[in-house]
Amino acid sequence: MGSGSGRRGWWLFRSKVRCPVEVVCHSRDLLSYVLQDREAHSNNRDPKREQKMTDLRKSIREMKCILYGNGDADPVTEACTNLTKEFFKDNTNTLRLLIVCIPYLDLETQKDVTQVIANLQRQKVDSRIIASDYLEANKDLLDILIFGYENMEIAIHYSTILRDCIRHQVVARYVLDSEHMKKFFDYIQLPDFNIASDAFRTYKELLTRHKSSAAEFFSRNYDWFFSEFNSKLLSSPNYIIRRQATQLLGGILLDKSNTPVMICYVSSKENLIILMNLLREQSKAIQVEAFHVFKLFAANQDKPPEIVSILSANKSKLIRFLGDFSLDKEDQQFEVDKAKVVAEISML
Repeated sequence: MGSGSGRRGWWLFRSKVRCPVEVVCHSRDLLSYVLQDREAHSNNRDPKREQKMTDLRKSIREMKCILYGNGDADPVTEACTNLTKEFFKDNTNTLRLLIVCIPYLDLETQKDVTQVIANLQRQKVDSRIIASDYLEANKDLLDILIFGYENMEIAIHYSTILRDCIRHQVVARYVLDSEHMKKFFDYIQLPDFNIASDAFRTYKELLTRHKSSAAEFFSRNYDWFFSEFNSKLLSSPNYIIRRQATQLLGGILLDKSNTPVMICYVSSKENLIILMNLLREQSKAIQVEAFHVFKLFAANQDKPPEIVSILSANKSKLIRFLGDFSLDKEDQQFEVDKAKVVAEISML
């Protein structure tokens, strides 16, 4: 009798299990509280504040468990769909609340938030990714995320969320068409290595993920973009930036979507001089990446006279350099490319 009574008593104290919709609603209420509390700048400590913050941490963790599974069980499709519907429900702005409240959360909860948002960018409702529709209607959130690079405390979290958002072409196009693209050159040169590297990673994603949008960007912004790219990245005193930038340049110019941009780039005397200087770098890694761009100058069958003049004047040096230039590991394609470059230069 006592044992049965004990079991009945246990059920009285068992925490209520919320359904996905309730989890989102509860999180939204708590996020609204956090935001209002911060905006009030009140010195009066709400005795319930700590409990509400604890509840919020648990609620965000619940969302994460629903979307990713809890380790013992895989996520349930219906639960994920219901959570996603409620999360992006009209006039609720749950994503906005999560983003603007990130600075007020502890590190582990910030990480959970970035994982929740990342997952929601891929969730489909009726075969449609509704996160894309929400972001298209709330593009100012992207401004908030990008300005996050200026706050060391949240820069990495905001940058991670931004990369997940630009999976959607409509979002990437908004950023590509904005003045933010110029600011990235400053973010990539920030003194904090982790933030600068993260900014470069995001910039690379913007310039390479959606081919048609990136090609339009290069076409419309060729002059200022490559002027900044050459002076701030390829000519940077920072080795890591020079290496990453040289590799990115090769990726951009070798992409068939960017053929008009490539032809324009390899027709410039200034660009050729920069690449020839990169070939002289002490770093083999930079030399190799620079070669992949340099070979485009050599292969161009319609070289401007000034390009021909520079290559001719440096013919013997280039042929001697390429003769000694090799990779640590045998690469047949590299040797073929090198032979073609030598042949092109020899005919000048």
